[in-house]
Amino acid sequence: MTRLTITLDDELHQALKETAARQGRTIGSIVAESLKMRGIRTMASARDLVAKTRTESGVAENQALPIALEETRRLRRK
Repeated sequence: MTRLTITLDDELHQALKETAARQGRTIGSIVAESLKMRGIRTMASARDLVAKTRTESGVAENQALPIALEETRRLRRK
């Protein structure tokens, strides 16, 4: 596992600490969950999404990738 240092304003850091304590979780688990919710994924995960899209839709590989990319972008905009 990799360690990461980030800079937050004091109010946001305090809110994050309070949320972690209230939920009985670590700050790291909340940050990781937030990144996943924002669509941050590994390349392997992106490839899996493309394969799943292709299999379930019957779309050719050269058509599946643009669909997966657009869906990822749409989710990140939310």
